[in-house]
Amino acid sequence: MASDASRLARAMAARGENGRLSPLESIGGVRGIAESVLPGLVFTLVFTVTKNLTVSAVAALAVGAAFAAARLLQRQTLVQALSGLVGIAICALAASRSGAAEGFFLPGLIINAVYGLGVLVSMAVRWPAAGLFFGFLRGEGLEWRSSRERVRAYTIGSIPLVALFAVRLAVKVPLYVTHRVTELGIVNAILGVPAFAMALWLAWMLSRPRAADGVDVPSGASGAAPSGDRA
Repeated sequence: MASDASRLARAMAARGENGRLSPLESIGGVRGIAESVLPGLVFTLVFTVTKNLTVSAVAALAVGAAFAAARLLQRQTLVQALSGLVGIAICALAASRSGAAEGFFLPGLIINAVYGLGVLVSMAVRWPAAGLFFGFLRGEGLEWRSSRERVRAYTIGSIPLVALFAVRLAVKVPLYVTHRVTELGIVNAILGVPAFAMALWLAWMLSRPRAADGVDVPSGASGAAPSGDRA
């Protein structure tokens, strides 16, 4: 399953011809949605039906392997093809080592905690994560650091990101500790790609430059809603 880090990396390049951020492209388009959601849902569905951890893990790995093979057939790089499969393998290993199906979702919980803490720290030290992600997208580079208004805007823009990680943990941790695998799998899908796309869109809009900021950015890199948004 693709991580939020890989989705944010795609967002750095996901700009339409009008220079705006495309949330759909930032999450890898329809294929990205499928690659992120299906392995976890297949694991959840198979385990709900069979109650067999090994069969469920193999099923999720088979889905990941199919996506990886498709990327290799399209002559994409080995890293692009195998990154999602590696993530699924880590989740399957976590479930196998713990002996519990909910262990499949443990790596995601840990990653969310780390990301959330990282965004909070970035805001506290006045290097907000939204600025590091979107500054280069908007042609600002790191020049926004010299503007109090832009630092403030990017700090506010980082709030949706840290809120997403916090909500994920608040909802999923109770399901994890109470072994509610079916509900955990469903919530994991809902708070995955769709919620990330929405958080990304909000972060972009909240941090957009204003005329009063005195920032010269490319046309379309601020103001109107990002193109391709389907969050």
